[in-house]
Amino acid sequence: MSGLFQNFGDVNSIQEPFDVAVVMPTIARPTLARALASILNQKFLGRVQVLIGVDRRLTPLEPLIDALAKLPPRRVVSLFDPGYSTSIRHGGLHPTRDGGALRCILTYLANAPHVAYLDDDNWWALDHLSRMRQAIEGKAWAFSLRCFTHPETQRTVAIDEWESIGPGRGFYARTFGGWVDPNCLMIDKLRCEPVIRRWVLPLSIDPSGLSADRNVFRALKRYPCGETHAVTTFYQLNPKDTMHPNRMKRFGAAYEQAGQKDAPAEPTG
Repeated sequence: MSGLFQNFGDVNSIQEPFDVAVVMPTIARPTLARALASILNQKFLGRVQVLIGVDRRLTPLEPLIDALAKLPPRRVVSLFDPGYSTSIRHGGLHPTRDGGALRCILTYLANAPHVAYLDDDNWWALDHLSRMRQAIEGKAWAFSLRCFTHPETQRTVAIDEWESIGPGRGFYARTFGGWVDPNCLMIDKLRCEPVIRRWVLPLSIDPSGLSADRNVFRALKRYPCGETHAVTTFYQLNPKDTMHPNRMKRFGAAYEQAGQKDAPAEPTG
């Protein structure tokens, strides 16, 4: 299979705009199934389109395609695999190393005015989309809060009270005017159309190519925003992240406690 674009679910009404679309770039990590389940099982009663863009395959897509054969009502998955990567990280042309041009392309492809974003190693509480859709009403974009989870046990380590907390707040207030993690975002793509291309533009001073979200936020903060004031995004920590040492200082003993494998994992929704 060299390339694929296929819709799954109730495709008979796919031309009718959805209430919400969710964009998910992926390298087909095993955690993709958990992330996708947290979208498909949302308590949100509206119609949801999930756009999965494959940047690079770490595992075969056939099990995913089999799993998409039966979806919940009012859910459609649009699977886009061009057969090559658009990211310079994997031999493509675009400098954005976390997904290349996929967030930009899939945002334009989304058949919904309101678009949210979720990475394939994170997940949402089951009321995330309903809260976000309510918060964005009359606004150009909205955001939720997030908590950090342990990479081995998925248990909550701490609520993020210093990074992804909105405009003018937190660790990034001075350098970027605040910040919101893409996993916590929902945008009105028609009102915020000039922002969309910034998903392919990491900061010029960033050799890692992982900072397009800073450019997106800089542009978004000019528009009116809403917020849910609720922690509905679960962000899985990565020890290789450049922010990990700073986070560990703030976590104290909480990281080690959350990593105890003899304790039961917390519910994810």
